[in-house]
Amino acid sequence: MKKRTLGNSGLEVSAMGLGCMGMSFGYGPAGDKKEMITLLHAAVEKGITFFDTAEAYGPFTNEELLGEALAPFRGKVVIATKFGFPKGDTNLGLDSRPENIRSVAEASLKRLKVDAIDLFYQHRVDQNVPMEDVAGTVKDLISEGKVKHFGMSEAGVESIRKAHAVQPVTAVQSEYSLWWREPEQALLPALEELGIGFVPFSPLGKGFLTGKIDEHTQFDKTDFRNIVPRFSEDNRKANQSMVDLLSKIASEKGATPAQIALAWLLAQKSWITPIPGTTKLHRLEENIGAVDLQLSETDLNQIEAAAAEIQIQGARYPEHLQKRVGK
Repeated sequence: MKKRTLGNSGLEVSAMGLGCMGMSFGYGPAGDKKEMITLLHAAVEKGITFFDTAEAYGPFTNEELLGEALAPFRGKVVIATKFGFPKGDTNLGLDSRPENIRSVAEASLKRLKVDAIDLFYQHRVDQNVPMEDVAGTVKDLISEGKVKHFGMSEAGVESIRKAHAVQPVTAVQSEYSLWWREPEQALLPALEELGIGFVPFSPLGKGFLTGKIDEHTQFDKTDFRNIVPRFSEDNRKANQSMVDLLSKIASEKGATPAQIALAWLLAQKSWITPIPGTTKLHRLEENIGAVDLQLSETDLNQIEAAAAEIQIQGARYPEHLQKRVGK
């Protein structure tokens, strides 16, 4: 497995990480615990060293799963987790008060069974708490040896600059893929300037870019995608042209649409490490295969030209969740 360094921080991770949320939360019923532990062990054996979780995934159950599964590999893997909601409940608003950050850190250390949190993200910017207080609290946790690196999730450039001035930000996480390219406008240039790594989540468009979802797909009633405008039946039908493009390139390359989508992301910047999520071993292996898939300048230009002709339909979040991003 190739390695990448997140910005100027020196934090080295596998070129492909693993988003673990869907094992416990968000995309229908939680996976079988034994099966998920087997999958996490397989990921480590195949060279993945970067795992993403949060107290809010469950709440708490995803951190507990990773704590148990990755205990044998302590010191050999990087586990990122997040703070920022009261009691880890995303329905209760935001809470990045210093006392909550500290309380989450202590609880996450226990659940993850580690001595220090490798990468501690603010899950969403809390506009009721000055960014200086948030970054200052994480800085203190770092000096106390409880946290190693500070990250931010779905943050706007102004908040990132404020935080980075107090405690250098190692990584910023946000959605980024061929069907959500907004980060290219302001976020990526700012991260490059500041020397901050970028961790795209949903690099496969919440599964859509794999080509396994169409207008007829039925999601489980607990699946988050049921409330995502981009996943309405009409929008899935309209957005099929992006999958058709990926499928065409994939067939020419002897690859899969998912591998083309991930290889495209990896080709954008050397400090980008995507974290596709999965609960299936064959999907994990497919995603890892993208790391060795080289897209030439010509390939990238062709993808760019074809993608420019496609107008993606539908918002990526329902309105109440959209209000929490880019602050």
